[in-house]
Amino acid sequence: MKLVIAGGTGFIGRALVARLTACGETCTLLTRRELPDRHPLHYVQWDAQHGGTWHTPLDGADAVINLVGESVAMHRWTAAQKLKMLRSRIDATTALVEAFGETRRHPSVLINASAIGYYGDRGDETLSETAPPGRDFLAHVAVAWETAATRVVTHGARLVLLRTGLVLGHSGGALARMVPVFRRGLGGRIGSGHQWMSWIHLDDVVGLILFLLQHPAASGPFNLVSPTPCRNREFATILGKQLHRSTRVPVPAWLLRMAMGERASLLLQSQRVLPTRVQQLGYRFRYSTCEAALQAALAPNADLSQ
Repeated sequence: MKLVIAGGTGFIGRALVARLTACGETCTLLTRRELPDRHPLHYVQWDAQHGGTWHTPLDGADAVINLVGESVAMHRWTAAQKLKMLRSRIDATTALVEAFGETRRHPSVLINASAIGYYGDRGDETLSETAPPGRDFLAHVAVAWETAATRVVTHGARLVLLRTGLVLGHSGGALARMVPVFRRGLGGRIGSGHQWMSWIHLDDVVGLILFLLQHPAASGPFNLVSPTPCRNREFATILGKQLHRSTRVPVPAWLLRMAMGERASLLLQSQRVLPTRVQQLGYRFRYSTCEAALQAALAPNADLSQ
């Protein structure tokens, strides 16, 4: 299979590319800076805001996987940063969709990243893919992101939207920021701790992308989350036990809002999301409990910040 991947050098992208190359697949990675080819990977420099010949690898490719998006967790949400988060997603997705129209033989599928931020803060409500979107900033971003991707169907391509939850893995992501705090004994519930956290292990993210890639009938949005979301206080307790640390230090919601501003919603909002559609298709999760996922992510060979 010939695959073109945008965002292949990120947290999820690195794990996906490693699995694909291990399976003998041919991968072309679209990157913002010029990189030398490293067999079996081919790198093509691209700029989503400008034209060029970067779209050439799409001609005759079997699939395009788009994982591009400015981090929502790394920087304070100023007006400029919020615009950057929005534009990075829309510009990359729009450029790829337009590139489909430049090919003589279109790729048959676009697998495009999205996020469970689509649903907004929903309390204890159980959320499947049919739930309506929320009304906050992240929901607005996700809706715009998905809307940009839907235009690919005019080129006869299948579209898969990945509404991904909190990804737990050994090579970075949210755990790389959490673990140092918990190891110092400063970890605990956030706010009331009552809010739902919809998580997924990195191995299952990769497994699900490959699963959906190989199912021609799979199209539309899919929740990439484990079947067992947990409350924030449960997550903190499990992580503390794995690290042999106390979790008696709560983080008050008011303090978090004062320190992080609007970005605090990432930690305080509640989303009880279920992977309804992938389970209906028969996907079997490798990690279905938070304890098992954290144990794997924190294994001795884990590459987490000390």
